[in-house]
Amino acid sequence: MTSASSKPWLVEDGLWERIEPLLPVVERRFRYPGRRRIDDRRVLCGILFVLYTGIPRRYLPQELGFGSGMTCWRRLRDWNEAGVWQRLHELLLAELRSAGMLDFSRAAVDSSHLRAMKGGPATGRSPVDRGKTGSKHHVIVEAHGIPLAVSLTGGSRNDVTQLIPLIQAVPPIRGRSGRALRRPRRVYADRGYDHDVYRDKVRRFEITPVIARRGAEQGSGLGVHRWVVEGAVALLHWFRRLRIRWQIRDDIHQALVTLGCAIICWRRLKTSV
Repeated sequence: MTSASSKPWLVEDGLWERIEPLLPVVERRFRYPGRRRIDDRRVLCGILFVLYTGIPRRYLPQELGFGSGMTCWRRLRDWNEAGVWQRLHELLLAELRSAGMLDFSRAAVDSSHLRAMKGGPATGRSPVDRGKTGSKHHVIVEAHGIPLAVSLTGGSRNDVTQLIPLIQAVPPIRGRSGRALRRPRRVYADRGYDHDVYRDKVRRFEITPVIARRGAEQGSGLGVHRWVVEGAVALLHWFRRLRIRWQIRDDIHQALVTLGCAIICWRRLKTSV
């Protein structure tokens, strides 16, 4: 099964070669085998179809051969619980570092609101959406805009409270001999993160905070380094399933977000070949 530009949900051979070893092995029962298990690669295509198109899983077209929406949901859940999506993201980050495509001289953080249609954990009244129930994606990227970590909180959560958790969420990135990458030298943020207590906390990680001051004139020049995180948020929301939160379970939405980050990393990696 190969990819086509018009069908980005079809899993490319190179991507599948990286994902398949990460999937847990499920032994088939012999006494009561039941219905034959649908091929993992086809189910992954179904998961990506939902991620790209935003279609409710129950409406997943059966003629595409990806299995039912419930099958895709269960595999997404089981693979997330097995740590597949996080390990895939870390694997691709390591390959990007090996290719010389990661720059930890600086990082940038930002957040974006999204409507949470069914409520659930990690939701809250959104101050930018007339108090409607929503969530936030909090994103940290390296200098080129490659996503390093994304967290999910309620829509009312103050951005600055997630600054340290985002820094801590950056995984150790290997790919080369020597010490793994973990901490950028500087972290850039907008006025929403302007708080001296958190500047001090960032410095304890031996990272220099470069955060815009409230009340300062526009045109500080920091946007030259911050725009990359806005681009990463736009790429995440290019996956239609991530524009609105339809899942009640926060872990399922987080799984889709992490998978989206991995796909973005895979696209970047392909440009180095």
